[in-house]
Amino acid sequence: MLLSSAYFPPIEYFALLARDITLSPDRVIPSCAVLEACEHYSKQTWRNRCRILTATGPDILQVPVIHDAPKIPVTEVRIEYTTPWVIRTERAIDSAYRTSAYFEYYRDELFAILDAQTPRLFDLNLQLLRYFLAKTGLQVDLSLSREFTPPDTVPDDWRYALTPKKPNTVLRDLGLGKPYFQVFSGKYGFVPGLSIMDLLFNEGPDAILYLKSVV
Repeated sequence: MLLSSAYFPPIEYFALLARDITLSPDRVIPSCAVLEACEHYSKQTWRNRCRILTATGPDILQVPVIHDAPKIPVTEVRIEYTTPWVIRTERAIDSAYRTSAYFEYYRDELFAILDAQTPRLFDLNLQLLRYFLAKTGLQVDLSLSREFTPPDTVPDDWRYALTPKKPNTVLRDLGLGKPYFQVFSGKYGFVPGLSIMDLLFNEGPDAILYLKSVV
């Protein structure tokens, strides 16, 4: 499976990572995934933004990046830290999830990743991906691409299929299109298409059961 880098990736991203895991009481066989490390950076994608549910409805959190060339390799995109976006992001996450069942168990370690001010976006996203893989319990053999391949020329290519610009049917196609508890569900009903943090903070250790059925 080929995936793009993503900032606080959407739940569908993790459902794809979980798809090929063999998970049963007596054994676990990891899935395999390749992260695209050779493309040019694409704007207005999950590469530098994520979606959460707040008291005022769904909201987008975004990482400001430095554009100093028309086409920048995705691994070289630098993060802009001259504005206090980290503080604003942490406050937004606190406000949205402080009453969720498991947020307090994950908050400090997660915020420490943001507070470290990693210089490059790709590296920050990789740290966040590994963090959420560990906390959800998904076992994935992760590697980076060594050369760029054009879209739709390799099997199982999801680099450009998951986008903030349009909904997708990943969860439904995988038989996972079911609701879970959300902090503001009483106000907005169940809201799909959110960041993996929404699932983890609300479901905790049971997040893996949403992403992958035990067989």
